[in-house]
Amino acid sequence: MTTPEEAVKTLLRHIGEDPTRDGLQNTPKRVVKALTEMTQGYNTDIEALLNVKLEVDFDEMVVLTGIAFTSLCEHHMLPFVGTATVGYIPNQGVVGISKLARLVEAHAQRLQIQERMTQDIAQDLQKHLDPVGVGVIIKAHHQCMSCRGIRKSNTEMITSAVYGDIKHVTAARAEFLAFTN
Repeated sequence: MTTPEEAVKTLLRHIGEDPTRDGLQNTPKRVVKALTEMTQGYNTDIEALLNVKLEVDFDEMVVLTGIAFTSLCEHHMLPFVGTATVGYIPNQGVVGISKLARLVEAHAQRLQIQERMTQDIAQDLQKHLDPVGVGVIIKAHHQCMSCRGIRKSNTEMITSAVYGDIKHVTAARAEFLAFTN
């Protein structure tokens, strides 16, 4: 069975490099370490993460903006980098804001497409917090668009997922969208 480091050496040879040359001798180990670090979201227990509610009587919208992340596109394993806005209207208690950032990070640290990441974050909030409404907006720049293929470097993809009152109540939707500008 081939080790991950051997697989990286094979890729280096495939592109015409010599994995034994001076600058590349430790590259296979570094690549494996980086990939392991960048995909540690598979090990996050989402239920445990969001199961720490604070008993606070609060029924207004909670929104955390500017949650920076880096993820890997599942099609090319190239980075996409952006920010997430995550909001919800509590039903019974709130969750600490760091949990919202950790939820984004848990989903970003997987091989991913932005559409699924957006939807998965919203669905996890809906499932584990049982809020009145949920909204997630992700804005990201995809390296697969800028360094290969069509090579358009100034593009930004925006995705959203909304549930409950944020989807169905016009005023709640407008309030959430106002926070994202």
